[in-house]
Amino acid sequence: MSENVILVTGATGVLGREVLNRARRAGVPVRAMTRRTALPDDPGVTWVTADLQTGTGLDAAFDGVTTIIHCASDTRRPKHDIPGWRHLLDAARRAGVGHIVNISIVGVDRIPYSYYRIKVEGERLLAESGIPWTNLRATQFPELLHKAFGVLAKAPVVLVPSKTECQPVDQGEVADRLVELALGTPAGRVPDMGGPRVYEAADLARSWLEAMGRRRRVVPVRIPGKAGAGFRAGGLVTREHAVGVRTWEEYLTTKQAT
Repeated sequence: MSENVILVTGATGVLGREVLNRARRAGVPVRAMTRRTALPDDPGVTWVTADLQTGTGLDAAFDGVTTIIHCASDTRRPKHDIPGWRHLLDAARRAGVGHIVNISIVGVDRIPYSYYRIKVEGERLLAESGIPWTNLRATQFPELLHKAFGVLAKAPVVLVPSKTECQPVDQGEVADRLVELALGTPAGRVPDMGGPRVYEAADLARSWLEAMGRRRRVVPVRIPGKAGAGFRAGGLVTREHAVGVRTWEEYLTTKQAT
């Protein structure tokens, strides 16, 4: 088998696609995992079929793999992530994988939101797995905000959390960092990664609507409970790690052009 093979889970997702592009350019053997049986014809990438939820196909997918960049997450059915983690770690041990690089979210340990609790549990399973690991937490991806606002704007008014700060960080820049970490030695939890500017969620929505030529009223809504308090306390941002370069405004310019 080839040495230094990097496998990417969640390879068809917003971040996974960016990671594949960067890993391919790094000049190392790249393997991409998907649940689909019809595999893409993708020069420079070996695609394999496997399912984290059931564990099917993982042993073959991980054979000869040195490093895994774990981007897969089921946001529609987040409880599936924990069985997926267990299957991934068990198969990685059997294959002798030497490094798992995980992407997580800034604020998962500060905001008691159900999906965030699952992300924290995944981090814990990785840290206790006995497999050398690296964990990077990042802020919100512009592409995911774009998709979310697209859904919210179907209503007559766009509802957003009130007094909630966000710090969009370009998913391509996060992919660059993940590949850099995968090519290095396991580092445990590394410094968070946030975008260059912090915005109110309502301001992000208004600027998105303007860029898309949509006329909607933006209505900030107070989110109740501890999760809402965490949002209002700045749990989603990391001002001390504002290392991203591409701004939200620059991202919107590209969407206007398409």
